[in-house]
Amino acid sequence: MSAESFPSSMAMRFGDRLQQALQAWEQRQGEDCVMSLAVPIGGLDPLRHLPGLQSSDPFRFLWDGAPGLCLAASGRCHHLDLAGPKRFELAQRFCDATLGRVVEGSPDAPAQARSRILLAFSFFEQPSEQQPMGGMPSVQAVLPRWQLSRQGRQGWLRIHGVAHETEDVRLLIETLWLMAERLQAQPQLSEPWAETVQGSISPGDWESRYASALERGLELVNEGELHKLVLAVRQSIQLSAPLNPLPLLDRLRHQQAGSCRFLWQRDAQDSFFGASPERLLSLRNGQLRSDALAGTAGRLETGESLLNSEKDRREHELVVQAITDHLKSLGLTPRRPRRPQLARHGRLMHLHTPITAAAEEQLPLFLAGALHPTPAVAGLPRRQAMGWLRSLEPFERGGYAAPIGWIDSAGDAELRVAIRCGHAHGSQLDLTAGAGLVRGSVAERELQEVALKLTVLADQLDLQSGSGALESTLPPLHG
Repeated sequence: MSAESFPSSMAMRFGDRLQQALQAWEQRQGEDCVMSLAVPIGGLDPLRHLPGLQSSDPFRFLWDGAPGLCLAASGRCHHLDLAGPKRFELAQRFCDATLGRVVEGSPDAPAQARSRILLAFSFFEQPSEQQPMGGMPSVQAVLPRWQLSRQGRQGWLRIHGVAHETEDVRLLIETLWLMAERLQAQPQLSEPWAETVQGSISPGDWESRYASALERGLELVNEGELHKLVLAVRQSIQLSAPLNPLPLLDRLRHQQAGSCRFLWQRDAQDSFFGASPERLLSLRNGQLRSDALAGTAGRLETGESLLNSEKDRREHELVVQAITDHLKSLGLTPRRPRRPQLARHGRLMHLHTPITAAAEEQLPLFLAGALHPTPAVAGLPRRQAMGWLRSLEPFERGGYAAPIGWIDSAGDAELRVAIRCGHAHGSQLDLTAGAGLVRGSVAERELQEVALKLTVLADQLDLQSGSGALESTLPPLHG
C-alpha cells in the first residue's frame, strides 16, 4: 500500500511522518541502525489491545502501572538471552548498544512513547546443578517490534525495524499506519473480561512441603546465624486449559490498584505474570527511588497494630538499612523518612519506606545489580542467605523475586521485584510466595502470611477445591 491509498487527510499526515523519518534515516545512512517510528493513537488501553499487536514473533509484554504508564509490546526486533555472572553489566551493554543504534524518526513523541528495552531477570544468576530452570535465561532483554503506550489520555504506537534503504523506511511507516488504523477500529471493551479458567489444587500440600524448611529457617535466625531469611513456597495448580493471563491482570488492576501488573510471555505456552507492589528502582532525570517493603499484616489487622509490631518494625528496618548501605557504597547520598508508611495492596498491608537519591550519570542496571536481591526477598547477610535458599527451597525460583521492567532511550528506567506472581506453562500454573523470618518469628503466622500472598492470584481462578483452600484458619498475623 502507498500513501495514495489512504484518505486525503491521513495521506497528508503520512507524508509528513515519512518526510521526518527519511530525514532522520539519511543522517545515519550507511550505519547499522534500527528505525524507530511512532504515531499518536488516541487513548487506547494497552492491556485490552495487546492481542491486536500481532507479530510473527510470539513474544508479548505488559507493564500496567495505570494510572501511570501502561505499555504493551509484542515481537522482538533485537534480543539478548544469557546466563552466568556479570549479567547486569552485559545487559546494560546490550541496552546501550541497541538503543545507540536506534534512529528516532518521530522527534515529537513524548517521554511515555520512547523506545524501550524490556528486561526480565531470574533470581539466581544461574540455575542449580540439581534443579535446572528448563532453559530460562538469567536475563532476557528485548527491543520489541511493537510498543503501544498510554499515560493519562495520551496514547502512542511505535514500531522498530531495520532499514537498509529508503523503501524500507516507507514500508515501516506504512506498516505502522495500518496497525494504528486496525487498533483504532477494534471495539474497546467497557467491562472486564468474563473469561475464567477452572483449576484444581491439593489443599495443604504446600504447607507440608514448607514445614521442615520453615523449622530450619527459624533455627537459623533465632540462633543468630542469619539476621533474616525469606523462604518461599510454590503451589502448583492444574488448569482445565492453557491460561490467558490478560483477563486475570485486568481484574488485578482493580483489586491491586497500588501495584504494577506485569506480563512476560515468551510464547502462548509460557507466561510469567503478576502484580508487584515493590519497586526495586526507578530512575527519572537522574533521580533514583527504591522502595523498602517489608512487614506484613492481613485483612483482619489494623495499620496501628502493624506499625506497633516490634517484629515487623525490626524486619522492615533491616531492609531499609541494607538498601541505604548499598547506595552509600556506590557513592550516593540516600534520603529516607524517619518512620515507615502503610501501603495497602488488596488484602495485605505492608510497612513501606521510599528511599531516594540523586544519581546523575549512574547506569540503571549497575544500580540494580548492587540492590538485587534486597533483604525483602532473600535475607541477611546476603551471601549466606542465598546459600540457604538454595539448600532449603526444593524448587528453582526462576523469575520469582527477580527484577523485571525496562530502560528507555533517555536512560530512564523502572524495575519491579517480581512478587505476587505466577508462571503458567501449558496447563500448569505455579504460584510462588514467601515470608521473611527474623528473630521472634512464629511459624503459624508465617504460614498465614504465605497463604494470603498466594491468594492474590489464586482468587482470580475458579478452583475446584475453592480459593479458600490456600488460606488456612490460623490466627491473624499480629493476633
